[in-house]
This record gives sequence, structure tokens and C-alpha cells, in this order.
Amino acid sequence: MSRALPQTEPMTDLPSRVTIYEVGARDGLQNEKGVVPTEVKAQFVRRLVAAGLETVETTSFVSPKWVPQLADATELLAELGEVGRGPLRPVLVPNERGLDRALEAGVGAVAIFGSATETFAQKNLGRSREESVEMFKPVVKRAQDSGLWVRAYVSMCFGDPWEGPVPVGQVADACAELMDLGCDQLSIGDTIGTGTAGHVEALLAELGKRGIGVDRVGVHFHDTYGQALANTLTALRAGVSVVDASTGGLGGCPYAKSATGNLATEDLVWMLDGAGVETGVDLDALVETSVWMAQQLGKPSPSRVVKALAGA
Repeated sequence: MSRALPQTEPMTDLPSRVTIYEVGARDGLQNEKGVVPTEVKAQFVRRLVAAGLETVETTSFVSPKWVPQLADATELLAELGEVGRGPLRPVLVPNERGLDRALEAGVGAVAIFGSATETFAQKNLGRSREESVEMFKPVVKRAQDSGLWVRAYVSMCFGDPWEGPVPVGQVADACAELMDLGCDQLSIGDTIGTGTAGHVEALLAELGKRGIGVDRVGVHFHDTYGQALANTLTALRAGVSVVDASTGGLGGCPYAKSATGNLATEDLVWMLDGAGVETGVDLDALVETSVWMAQQLGKPSPSRVVKALAGA
């Protein structure tokens, strides 16, 4: 594949390098209706790494009852071997039981997931926000005692389908509760994709007031209303340098009609390449991987860049 674009015109108000936190293998595939074979998942992860994505979230040690798409977490990590382990291969864990399984599999990093709203905490975790924080306390402590890197996801940071608008202060409270446990990084999630640039700016400012600087924050945007790249650019201009994205735009949001899933990694790389921001990602190799994965899933990628380059 050969291409001349995007033309690079550096933007001076962006970080010189952005870390892409790839979530396609976990957040993307867990939203697929069908179950992807373990060997296909393993090949997907290997291709992502080969394309230059340093941080790849591989799977989730959640109960197979709730996420059957990722029931093969142990088998997947065994198949991947060293490629699937280490501090740059996080896995999601919901509780101590999930952590036990992750530790047995030899992981080097874990992520916990909380909520900015009470309703989603009950629906997603079966307990209140306060109760979920108590549940995560021993998870974080044991993970740190084992030398693991720990990330905290917070969902519904920019709106909730049941509660509506979520006050910025409430979101900051939820984020601070998890970061106070000792987590290394925070990911603020626009779970239903309703966030806008001004909202992103306001939340990052509020987090700063709580002592959570942009150096410890990653952003996780869904593109339901076409705002993901605009929101990402706003976050980068505020100093954030970690962006969650999903190769091929895999994933979706079951809580909003017409949700188009996660920010596509290819679309993000195209924007950053054009702005002169280093990512270490080979866009052509990534597009080839997306086309291959789309074939495995039997449906086209929603990524605009994939459609443009694969078509060309």
C-alpha cells in the first residue's frame, strides 16, 4: 500500500509524542455478538504490536457469565506467551477473584473500572459507587504489592443514559476516589459519546484542582455523535498524552442508539501524523490489520481512514 498523505503540518500546542492505549482486543471484541476464536484474537494482538502499538489491552478476567466473548482470557494469554505479558499488556479485572486469575496468568498490568454515576455502578457492577470503591481497595493494593501497574477506568464521565447530564464535580469525585487508592493512571470515559470539547476542557480543569494532573490522565472517547477526534484534540491541547482507541473502530455502546463505537485508532493516527505528533504506529500496517480483522468478523470497519485507504 502506497500513499502520500496526510501532509504533515506540525501543531505547536500538542505533545511531541502521544501514547495510544489500544483497546480493540478487549473493549472492541467484548462488544461483538459472536465469540472470536482464541487463535484469531492472538493473531490480532500480535499484528497490533507489530504495527507499532506499544500498549495493548489484551483481555478481561470478568466472569464468563457476563462477558462470554472474553471467557478464554487464560487460554489467550497462554497462546500469546511473553507477547501478552508485561506492564504494556494490561487486562481488565473486576474484583479479587479476577485479579487471582490474572496473577496466575502472569500479567504485568491490570485495570479496574468504576462509574461516575450510581445507576451505571449498579447496572455494571451490581453495587453502589461507594461499595465498588471498597471492592477495589484490596484489588489495587494486592496488584501493587505484586509489582503490577494499575489503571482506573471511570465510565459515564460525560453523560449517563439514565441520569442525563453528570455534574463535573461529581465525575471528579468518582475519579479521585479511585486514584486515591493508588492507581497509576486514570482513563476518563465518554461511554455514550455525548461529550463535547468544552466539557472535556472543564473536566480536565476540575481534575487538576483535585490533584490529578494531565500527566496521569488518559481519555477514552466514543464517536456516537462524531465528536471523538475533536474531544481528543482538546484533551491533547490541555496536555494529555495518552489516548484510548480501538483499531478499526471496534466496539460499541449498548446504551445509546446509533453508537458507532470507540474512536478508531487509524483515524487518530491519521490526525496525529498530519499534526507532526509521534506515535510509533505504522498506519499502513494498522489498516491492513483492520481489513484482516473485518474479514474475520464478517463486516466492514467503520473507520473512515480504513475505508479511504483500503478502498484506494
